[in-house]
Amino acid sequence: MPYITVESGALSDEQKEELIRRLTEVSSEIMKVPQEFFVTTIKEVSDKNFGIGGKTIDIVKEEYRKNHE
Repeated sequence: MPYITVESGALSDEQKEELIRRLTEVSSEIMKVPQEFFVTTIKEVSDKNFGIGGKTIDIVKEEYRKNHE
C-alpha cells in the first residue's frame, strides 16, 4: 500500500482536500496502482516550530512580505 506524507505549514480544509486528491491521482497514474490503495497524511507544523537559515518561518514570511510589497 503506497503511503504519501506531506509536512507543511497550516493549510485550510480545502487545501488539504485538494492536496490529498491530486497527490493520489498523480501517484496512482505514475505508479500504475489503483487510487484505493493509497494512504495520505498531512502533518501540519506551526511556523514557530521550524525554521530556515536560523530564523523561524513566521519571521521569514514577515521579512518576505516587507520586501515584496
